[in-house]
Amino acid sequence: MSKSKLILIGGGGHCKSCIDVIEMQDKYKIAGIVDLSKNIGNKVLGYPVIGCDDDIEQLSKSFSHFFITLGQIKDCSKRKKIFEKLVSLKIDIPVIISPLAYVSKHSKIGAGSIIMHYAVVNAAASIGLNCIINTRSLIEHDAAIGNHCHISTGAIVNGGVKIGNNSFYGSGAVSKEYIQIGSNSLVAAGAVVVNDIGDNQKVFGLPAKEKH
Repeated sequence: MSKSKLILIGGGGHCKSCIDVIEMQDKYKIAGIVDLSKNIGNKVLGYPVIGCDDDIEQLSKSFSHFFITLGQIKDCSKRKKIFEKLVSLKIDIPVIISPLAYVSKHSKIGAGSIIMHYAVVNAAASIGLNCIINTRSLIEHDAAIGNHCHISTGAIVNGGVKIGNNSFYGSGAVSKEYIQIGSNSLVAAGAVVVNDIGDNQKVFGLPAKEKH
């Protein structure tokens, strides 16, 4: 059975990590990458850059599967805008799961999300749309991650924690169980979150606090 062709959007460092996961998953054949117009004709790990963002609608006439491989450091706005465009074009946006990850059959993963190598998504956890669950991160039981979030490398989201939409949770950050982290929030790398965090807050340190 032939594999479905997949177009990747974003050709930077995160794209390289995604390619490795997609190749190992072995479900899709990468047909090309959409990136900056100046990079058209270049290759990323052997895959050609075949267009820029302006070409997505035209490419959707030839390809039905797209995946966003643009990174997300702090701000999700570009990934979110592209995701909404793909949805408006009725394009299939798959879930990508590394064979090296553990994802409970009792969890839920939203369209466009990627679960990267050695990540764990435990029982009754839920991951929203267009999320990055990065290498070696842990999403514990009953945790809920909103849409367009990035849970960074080695981060721990403990049981029952709720993280709102459009949030960034830095590398090595840890949360106390059953707390709430608001939408559009930023938890810095290495932070330890022991109390609820409201919307639009940026917290740092141990215990995690806003800087004034």
